[in-house]
Amino acid sequence: MKKLLEVKDLHVSFQTYGGDVQAVRGVSFDLYTGETLAIVGESGSGKSVTAQSLLKLISIPPGRITKGQILFGGNDIVAKTEKQMESIRGKEISMIFQDPMTSLNPTMKVGKQITEVLIKHQNFSKTAAKERAVELLMQVGISMPEKRINQYPHEFSGGMRQRVMIAIALAANPKLLIADEPTTALDVTIQAQILELLKVLQAKMNTSIIFITHDFGVVAKIADRVAVMYAGQIIETGTVDEIFYDPRHPYTWGLLASTPRLDIDEKADLAAIPGAPPDLINPPKGDVFAARNEYALAIDFEEEPPIYQLSETHFVRTWLLHPNAPKVDPPESVKKRMRSLSSTFEEPVLVER
Repeated sequence: MKKLLEVKDLHVSFQTYGGDVQAVRGVSFDLYTGETLAIVGESGSGKSVTAQSLLKLISIPPGRITKGQILFGGNDIVAKTEKQMESIRGKEISMIFQDPMTSLNPTMKVGKQITEVLIKHQNFSKTAAKERAVELLMQVGISMPEKRINQYPHEFSGGMRQRVMIAIALAANPKLLIADEPTTALDVTIQAQILELLKVLQAKMNTSIIFITHDFGVVAKIADRVAVMYAGQIIETGTVDEIFYDPRHPYTWGLLASTPRLDIDEKADLAAIPGAPPDLINPPKGDVFAARNEYALAIDFEEEPPIYQLSETHFVRTWLLHPNAPKVDPPESVKKRMRSLSSTFEEPVLVER
């Protein structure tokens, strides 16, 4: 596959009265054409900031990219001016935000919000743009599109508004679609429909997707590869089957174990990761997860762990993989949760080892 995006050693900070919050610290990853990469982690781990940095949506005070490269099609987005970014946003890279009600303009009809993208980025005439807007609404599963283009966002349900957002995002046939927790506010039935819609449209358009989420159930349904973020860093990345069947970082174990499942014994306690994320104004010395890690070694509190490569696609940042480290396996409670997760998905994308 052809490499579409390369993020190299990305650092993003936000200026506050208490000091600079180092929200993203040395993030690196690649994305290939037609691939879906899921970025997962707790709230505040840096997922959305990383995604928004790809469009330089945080590049005005108090947020700024302090270091790194974002190579899109070989060109460094970090070096581009705001004027140059106008030809990339919406045309080359589009974004679906979490809450469509706050993303859509409540004073404009949805048809107008779609056609302005087509007119600006695709040079459509007003007549052709309106016809295409109807086609896009039909494509994302909205019935009676000829009528719907003349309605306002408040006249749509939450799921329909999200479909409108997808239509807007795909109007200019972008190479990269960033979906920032687009199904979080939806019920599970509508969530499944939106995920299936994205998969169908991706296959049709060969668009690459970066999917931001904290839900491993969503990850299993849509992703090809997974990057696990914690405290502004990617601490584990791999294919879906590597993350679900062979996770190596204790934080990944905790996320998997804390995923609720209806088929688990209702009397069993849902696992939780103890403690709280670190203060990123003054990040701790050593491994940022050490204070919450029951398997932490003495060196975790002194030195930041390197990234160990386990396969061509599997990378993990933990001292537990050092040749001299004691062998530590996931606890049985985590293994049970992992087996449950992997065996109950409606459309498994994993192969048991």
